[in-house]
Amino acid sequence: MTFELSPEHQSFRAVVAEFAAAEIAPHAAKWDEAHELPVEAVTAMGKLGLFGLVVPEEYGGTGGDFTSLCVAIEEIGRVDQSLGLTLEAAVGLGIGPILAWGTPEQKRRWLPDLASGAALAGFGLTEAEAGSDAGATRTRAVLEGDEWVINGAKQFITNSGTPLTSLVTVTARTGQAADGTPEISAIVVPAGTPGFTVEPSYRKLGWHASDTHPLTFQDCRVPAGHLLGERGAGFRQFLAILDEGRIAIAALATGLAQGCLDEATAYARSRTAFGKPIGAKQGVAFQLADLRVAVEASRLLTYKAAAMKDAGRPRAELKEAAAMAKLFASEAAVGATRTATQVFGGYGFMEEYPVARFYRDAKILEIGEGTSEIQRLVIARALGLPVE
Repeated sequence: MTFELSPEHQSFRAVVAEFAAAEIAPHAAKWDEAHELPVEAVTAMGKLGLFGLVVPEEYGGTGGDFTSLCVAIEEIGRVDQSLGLTLEAAVGLGIGPILAWGTPEQKRRWLPDLASGAALAGFGLTEAEAGSDAGATRTRAVLEGDEWVINGAKQFITNSGTPLTSLVTVTARTGQAADGTPEISAIVVPAGTPGFTVEPSYRKLGWHASDTHPLTFQDCRVPAGHLLGERGAGFRQFLAILDEGRIAIAALATGLAQGCLDEATAYARSRTAFGKPIGAKQGVAFQLADLRVAVEASRLLTYKAAAMKDAGRPRAELKEAAAMAKLFASEAAVGATRTATQVFGGYGFMEEYPVARFYRDAKILEIGEGTSEIQRLVIARALGLPVE
């Protein structure tokens, strides 16, 4: 079996690559230094149709497939991880829950602006004591009459405090199931709702131009109709969202690894030492050969998982494929940055070169949307091992 992209996907890749090279790459270092999301770039990505790729036409999208989204994320992430992540989170975590579980009215209300890039949405899952153990969420929502009253806090929430942010979907305890486990539901909270506070942004190692904030909710009231999907289905919902998100993060990681390969190969051809290009030395050339293999393996695992998603393969199969893609691609990306900075030598330590930014951006790929340890747990359980 092969997972070669179709001619249509290849043509789309060329369009996004040209856009990224012309509109994003020249400004990426400046945006990174400013530590702010470049709204103008998000608007330009919206005009290209990137945010509406998986949204049906009736809700303002283009009705494309998940593979197309991965192609776009990879190509944007090849030059700027912050904007690649902005796209990944806006679609996978922002649009995804509404598209999957929203009522027709909810979709008509929120999706058109999100699909056009005129608005962004976040997904409030992680808490201080609920990261990998996401079911341990402490945020609570109590139904009082026709309103949910939400109290709690979330952290590390992408796209939650931008000028374009229109809403955040949060998970909260809404009761207790018959077996004594927490009943967790997903609720949409519009930006600006009284009691919903976006705290100051984090000082991060990388992803400087990506928007990330902690959120607090204090007697925050939203209409009962903002419940997303069935009451008590929140845990199952966000697990499904994370499965798809892991494939998208694998695409982002593949883009970073490819960017490192591009930069390091070009430098190895032009930089001379002892009278020859350093790429003539096996110590350099073999490292880049190994990186080429890692990039190709990452890409194949990623697009195999994306093809399975588009084909509607069973959730158990998709879960394992997503975990394998995310695990391998994210760890390959971290390795790629080590290789690239080593090839650049002292220049690799200087912020004027993209590889220094890539080095800072890479590590979070092994953590966000499920750590490498969680991916190994998923894969081990798929093997039938009783691992805890």
